Amino acid sequence: MRGPVAPPQVPLSASRAELFTDLVQDSVERLERRLPQIADIEFLVLEVPRIQAPAGAPDEDFGGGGVPLGGIIPAQDGKPARVVVYRRPVEIRTKSRDERAALVHEVVVEQLAELLGLSPESVDPRYGED
Repeated sequence: MRGPVAPPQVPLSASRAELFTDLVQDSVERLERRLPQIADIEFLVLEVPRIQAPAGAPDEDFGGGGVPLGGIIPAQDGKPARVVVYRRPVEIRTKSRDERAALVHEVVVEQLAELLGLSPESVDPRYGED
């Protein structure tokens, strides 16, 4: 027998990317109740960050820093501000769905705090609690 094990509407058939996007959306929804002003911010999931070597540096010398888990793109030219979460770096650092959900929320909170000029604890009072 070949074909999908479960029909498309069953969660079993959701891809890892879709499940990750759901984690980001859950985190955003949790924060929107507390901070309605984030409704105008776009939240994106990208596979990996684009890291470029500084001008003049050989490629083999680059990479001493860590890989970012997220980033922000300030509003400009009529485009809304964006918060980006990088899926693969987050997945590599977590072993279970619960760990992944916690790390995704932490990244979203940190990036929002930076974008809004607030402390992470102002964005989510439970930030940093295990």
